[in-house]
Amino acid sequence: MSDRLMTRRSVLLGAVGLAGAAATGGAWLATSQDPAAGDARILASSDAVRRAEQLRLDRGTGRTVRATMTAEQAEVDLGGRVVSTWAYNGQVPGPVLRCTAGDQLQVDLRNRLPESTTVHWHGLRLRNDMDGVPQLTQSPVGTGQTMRYSFTAPDPGTYWFHPHMGLQRERGLFAPLIIDDPREAGGYDVEFVVVLDDWIDGAGATPDQVLETLRQGDAMARYSVPVQAGEIPDQSQSWQYHATQGMTNPPGGMPADSPASRLADSIDFPFYLLNGRLPTAPQSFEAKPGQRARIRLINAAGATVFRVALGGHQLTVTHTDGFPVEPITVGTLQIASGERYDLLVTLGDGVFPLVAVAEGKGAQALGLVRTASGPVPSPTAAPAELAGRLLAYTDLRATAEVRVPTRTPDATHTVYLTGDMMSFAWRINAETYNHRRPFSGITPLPIQQGQRVRLALINQTPMYHPMHVHGHSFVIRSVGEVFSDAPATAVTAGAIKDTLQVAPGERIDVDFTADNPGQWLTHCHNAYHMATGMATILSYLTP
Repeated sequence: MSDRLMTRRSVLLGAVGLAGAAATGGAWLATSQDPAAGDARILASSDAVRRAEQLRLDRGTGRTVRATMTAEQAEVDLGGRVVSTWAYNGQVPGPVLRCTAGDQLQVDLRNRLPESTTVHWHGLRLRNDMDGVPQLTQSPVGTGQTMRYSFTAPDPGTYWFHPHMGLQRERGLFAPLIIDDPREAGGYDVEFVVVLDDWIDGAGATPDQVLETLRQGDAMARYSVPVQAGEIPDQSQSWQYHATQGMTNPPGGMPADSPASRLADSIDFPFYLLNGRLPTAPQSFEAKPGQRARIRLINAAGATVFRVALGGHQLTVTHTDGFPVEPITVGTLQIASGERYDLLVTLGDGVFPLVAVAEGKGAQALGLVRTASGPVPSPTAAPAELAGRLLAYTDLRATAEVRVPTRTPDATHTVYLTGDMMSFAWRINAETYNHRRPFSGITPLPIQQGQRVRLALINQTPMYHPMHVHGHSFVIRSVGEVFSDAPATAVTAGAIKDTLQVAPGERIDVDFTADNPGQWLTHCHNAYHMATGMATILSYLTP
């Protein structure tokens, strides 16, 4: 059996090895020009990359899906509260972008912001020059300029897109991207796309002001403002957590808090939103009793882990980060920034609260699933399912069609997650990523085409870090604890993901096949950690 990531999906696109920096108009890689890169073997472009891109085009659907996204300043109604912010096409979240695997996607980004921007297509194994990382894969799109992002839509699934400039994502610039599978059997009657977020822009300080305050803090740096909607009583002591010794006995003399408090990170926000709506003015999802609903769940938050439950229902998880898993039914799940889950639910008769508790922050986002008339749940609704079985990464098993056989890795890189609360500076391998000069001051992680690569993600901090790898999907191989003598739990047929949450004191090993040439960012998806330099580069080298 091949060790490629997919079988049936490979047929759809013709190749799993998705292209990197193709020699097309506008392609640009800082790594080919930056003398700070150091190693002359760093791969910028090659004939092999161009051939791979052409192969994908030849075996695609032949259709082109076109869209325009205007990044602009906007007045946005969150449901009785109007905020001045930035948005795509004047709305938060931005409009859903949808296509079919194998389609050529052409999106014109029009920048009407007062500063430069980009678009990163989160979770897509696309060509490197379309990845949207400033100074690494492209030049930023200046004010008044337009850039066309053009690539073959790869793997089917639930994805999203956002800028990769500073804290722009925290100002409302994000939107769902749904890539349909033309061969999927379906098995559901209605579909709900649900985007979760934490919010402060236009309701107090700007995200940049929040970060500046944190940087001036002390060992317990925190930015906290009162919850303005959806405040809830703390019931977290009765909930299940996957606690590590690093959580209960954090390193560096940090005090041990409750699991919920640790998940709270460093920022308390005034609002927590579901599809851009306050819990006091929730969106309703309409269906009929007995129908099967597919819920596509996306966490676009900057610094919040959400615990999700649907009152009166169990959740059957069918996909994570776009890829199918053997169905598993739970009462609740946690979703970190950047993660996605697809859920199947057979709906009851009535009006049910879809809640997303902001872990450790005493607040929640809310939506309503309505199949009949009935009393409307309150903004503080607390379904019993929140205390039910909690999904774990070790529960997730890839389906046979996408399962990746275990293989001894050709290269292993240890990725230490480190940080300094005194100055609110977060790092990878004790190095700080420079957003203006990506190869300055860091040691990239070298890989070569065709290698099986293992990343050992080791969290040495008292905070959670949602780690995201660009341009690739990885397989969870083991989950263990740094400060424990107990052996790590090996994961058989591990789930395929691109983002996962690493707890304090936790080690998670993930494997991927190096089949997408280029220079790829790997970073913490907490926007405030990333902004301080918690990132590194997976750097393809020529043989």
